[in-house]
Amino acid sequence: MLRRALPTISSSEITPESTYLTRMTRRGLLRAGAAALGAGALAACGADAPPPTASSDAQTAGPIRPTPDPRTPTASRQQDELGGALTPYASVTGYNNFYEFSTQKEAVATLARDFNPSPWTVTVGGLVSNPRTYDIDDLRKFDQEERIYRLRCVEAWSMVIPWLGFPLARLLREAGPTSQAKYVRFESLNDPKRFPGQRDRLYQWPYVEGLRLDEAMNDLTLLATGVYGRSLPPQSGAPLRLVVPWKYGFKSIKSIVRIDLVDAPPTSLWMAANGREYGFYANVNPAVPHPRWLQDSERRIGELARRKTLLFNGYEAQVASLYAGMDLARNY
Repeated sequence: MLRRALPTISSSEITPESTYLTRMTRRGLLRAGAAALGAGALAACGADAPPPTASSDAQTAGPIRPTPDPRTPTASRQQDELGGALTPYASVTGYNNFYEFSTQKEAVATLARDFNPSPWTVTVGGLVSNPRTYDIDDLRKFDQEERIYRLRCVEAWSMVIPWLGFPLARLLREAGPTSQAKYVRFESLNDPKRFPGQRDRLYQWPYVEGLRLDEAMNDLTLLATGVYGRSLPPQSGAPLRLVVPWKYGFKSIKSIVRIDLVDAPPTSLWMAANGREYGFYANVNPAVPHPRWLQDSERRIGELARRKTLLFNGYEAQVASLYAGMDLARNY
C-alpha cells in the first residue's frame, strides 16, 4: 500500500520534461554537469535526493511496479517543499556517480544496462536481536511511500528527486538493535564481474558507508526501491539504496547487500580513500568548504544560475537536534 508521507509541499515553477529534452542536448547536459563539479579528480557523490509526498494514483506493489510512462512524475505535486522543480527523469537516470561501473557519470547508464538485480538478498545482522536475510521481495511488506528529496552532491551540483521507498527505521525496529548498537554499517555488492569499476584498485571495495543509529532512525532516512514511480534502474542503485537527504550524496550507498548494527563508527570507502577530505558525517554545510572547492553554492542540474546551498540541505528543522553541541566544522 502506498502511504501518504510527512509534510506538505508548496508550489513553484516546473520545466516540463518535453521542453527539457528538446532544449537540453547531451552536449548541454555535459556542459552543465562539468560546471558543477569544481576542481579535483577525487570526488564522491551518489546521484544517482523533505518533506515527502505521495501519489494518489501510484501503483501498489512492493519494491515497485513500473508506471506506463517514466517521464511523468507520480508525485501529486511536482516540487519540493521549497519550490524546487523536479529534476527530469532523463537527468536523474542519465547523470550518475556510481564508481562500481565507471567514474564517468554519463557512461554509467550504458555500462549498467545489462545489470540484473534479481535474485537479490539483503542481510541485516550485527548487534541485533533478530538477524535475518531478506529476499528483495520480502521487503514488499514495508509500505512504499513517495518522497521528494533534494540531493546535494559533494561536487557542488544538485537534483530534486521523487523517490519511492520506506523509512530505514522500520527495518531496524524489526531487527531489534541491542543496547550495544550505536552505528549502522552498510555494504554494497562486491562483484567485479558485474561491477567493472571494482577492478580499479584505487578504492577499497566493497563500497561501505555508515550512520549513527539516531541518524539511521530519523524518519527522513529512506531505503529507496524506486524513482519516478518505477523500480530503480541499475545506474541508480537497484534494487535497494540508501537516501539520506541532509548529507552529501556519497553517503547514499547503492545496491545494498548488508546492513549491520555495530558499536563503533564504520570506515567508509571514501574515508579510506581520502579521510582528510571525506569525513564520517558528510552533512551538507555551506560554511565548511571542501579542501579543493567551496560549498556555499551549487548548480541544480538543468539550471544555468547557481543557487545558495542550505545548511543540512534545507532540512535543518528536522535534523539539527541530532548534532546539538557538536562542532560542525570539526565533525565534518
